[in-house]
Amino acid sequence: MTPRMDAIGIVTKDLTASLAFYRRLGLDIPADADSAPHVEATLPNGMRLMWDTEDVIRSFDPGWTEPADDGQRLGLAFRCNGPAEVDAVYDELTGAGHEGRLKPWDAAWGQRYAMVLDPDGCEVSLYAAND
Repeated sequence: MTPRMDAIGIVTKDLTASLAFYRRLGLDIPADADSAPHVEATLPNGMRLMWDTEDVIRSFDPGWTEPADDGQRLGLAFRCNGPAEVDAVYDELTGAGHEGRLKPWDAAWGQRYAMVLDPDGCEVSLYAAND
């Protein structure tokens, strides 16, 4: 038997804010999930993205402590359909009040690339091949 990666988990301070952020990126997350203790969204490729609040984690792991603010909890990357979509999604997210980490730019490796922070400070990359 060989283990295979099946899911990515996010530990969040504010579940509602985190789910709203990822809905803006096109994830299909039911509206009633905002009040659930654990949330999962299955991505088009079958991978799952899961959320738990810090309180839920502490309920089964009393020794859990919040990660230091000087490090990243997680980094995710979302492929866009083209350079213009990278710019549009970045503008939409930062316009909604999310912090831009890197404004869209043309990377030396041939991609339009940008980074925003989710409500918990996790870096979320937006990218597309340059035409």
